[in-house]
Amino acid sequence: MDNNFFKNIEKKTGVNMKDVFDLASSLQNANFKDEKTVRSVIRRVSQIANREVSKETEDKIVESIVTEGKQLDFGTLSQMINKK
Repeated sequence: MDNNFFKNIEKKTGVNMKDVFDLASSLQNANFKDEKTVRSVIRRVSQIANREVSKETEDKIVESIVTEGKQLDFGTLSQMINKK
C-alpha cells in the first residue's frame, strides 16, 4: 500500500502504524486460550490506542475470549474498550 495512506491514518488517529503492524505480527502464533497472553494483548492494544482499560473491562474481555471463545481482533477489542 501507499506509504501516504498510512501516514494519513496516523495523522487522523494518532496511532503509529508500525506499532499496529508489530502487534499484528506478534499475534500470529499467540495462544488465545492463555489468560496471560490475552491480558498482555489487551494492555498492548490499549497502550497503542492511548486508552485506559479498567480492570473490570479487561476481565470481561479476557472472559469473553478465553472462556467464551470469542475472536480476538481489533474490532472486538475496540468495541469493548470504547464501551462506557
